[in-house]
Amino acid sequence: MKPNALKAGFAAILWLSGALLAHGQQINLTDLSAFKNPANSWSLAANVMADLNVENVLKTAKGTGILVNQSTAKKAGSDLYTLSEYGDVSVELDYLTAKGTNSGIYLQGNYEIQIDDAWGLRSASSSNNGGIYQRWDDSKPENEKGFGGIAPRQNVSKAPGLWQHIKIVFQAPKFDASGNKTDNARMVSIVLNGVTIHENVELFGPTRGAASAEKAKGPLRLQGDHGSVAFRNISITPLTEVPKPGQNGGADPIYIDANSNNMIRSFVDVAPGVRSVHAISVGGPEKIGFSYDLDNGTLLQGWHGDFIDATPMWDGRGNGTSRPLGSVTSFTAKPVLAIGKLITGQNKWLTDTAGTDFKTKGYIVDKQDRPEFKYQIYGAKVTDAIKVMESGQGLTRTITLDKPSKDLYFLLASAPNLEEVSKGLYLIRDKSYYVKLADGTSKPLVREVDGQWQLLIALDDTLNYTILF
Repeated sequence: MKPNALKAGFAAILWLSGALLAHGQQINLTDLSAFKNPANSWSLAANVMADLNVENVLKTAKGTGILVNQSTAKKAGSDLYTLSEYGDVSVELDYLTAKGTNSGIYLQGNYEIQIDDAWGLRSASSSNNGGIYQRWDDSKPENEKGFGGIAPRQNVSKAPGLWQHIKIVFQAPKFDASGNKTDNARMVSIVLNGVTIHENVELFGPTRGAASAEKAKGPLRLQGDHGSVAFRNISITPLTEVPKPGQNGGADPIYIDANSNNMIRSFVDVAPGVRSVHAISVGGPEKIGFSYDLDNGTLLQGWHGDFIDATPMWDGRGNGTSRPLGSVTSFTAKPVLAIGKLITGQNKWLTDTAGTDFKTKGYIVDKQDRPEFKYQIYGAKVTDAIKVMESGQGLTRTITLDKPSKDLYFLLASAPNLEEVSKGLYLIRDKSYYVKLADGTSKPLVREVDGQWQLLIALDDTLNYTILF
């Protein structure tokens, strides 16, 4: 298959020499003392979960460490402001949305970065998750009142109930001694879930719903009157010097798109120092991709957004690796066998193929140019069919064995922690992704081995489940 490669220059942020950061402030979420007059809609919790089937619902557990806003149409909450005010600043935090929620992060109380449930959208507007919200002019005709919003470069949003990470570098507007504005505010960069979605965006005025006229310093404001949302790990770092946009000194990137179903074989780096050398990455028009290890039958990672950056593989001599262009969710810390034989529930999971009779048989391609992976293990022939959901919300997986064998188990997940949300639905690795078993599936085995929690299920002739992220 011949990939469609796009070479394009791109701007990168070059940090100036010298100390750029002043003393940062990690907001202590053992109480609400960092905020000005918090309304009753704001509280603290030790844990929070969304309901994937019900809009605007967050369930909480008593404790501290997570800032939660509960706002409904019948009982709207209020916005929350920090006591401290900031000019040029870097803001970094995690947030988690309810289904169908709407919220926002306002720099200086005036410039909004939108938060909403944009899970599965193929493209996003300025009013979707990660967008720089539009400005507003009531004097204009109705369909022109909103203007100037900036959509994120790609939609890299995760599912409701999963933590999303954002880092914002903001340059405040500048004023002379007479109070006249000399420079507009600017979003120097916004990185959402590991992907740069905005870079060097000039803000010609406050966005809709601004708290005040533009000024040199203002508070961080979290929107609380539109929907339920949670925040944690809020870090605010004043900047003594703002980074400047510059030209990337490396090679022009080589991007592969997946406007139709597409595949590429390459090495895939799973974690620092861990590489799959016999991997294939698959993408399609749903704007969701995944990588698969052919040596173990392991699903390595999935992502929302654009397909593949092949620069490391094809530039110059190359090193054989490719990397996703979207927001990556890792499903494993290292390639391990997806199927194992356990005589008892306490047997350790094998980390290599010795004694398993494992043989990879490659893959076949279905009518939609999507692969179905084939291998042999413990005398059974396995078909592993991973499909992208049409909604773009995740992956479905069907494991089929021609000859089921006693004591065979499938490794659904292995992580430092996991939570059972409801029957057949599990949150994996600090709310990184969901595993959802098909209706009628037998109860899985949950066990702790060497500090890792494993979610296993006994194999019959067919296993169906879904990964949502």
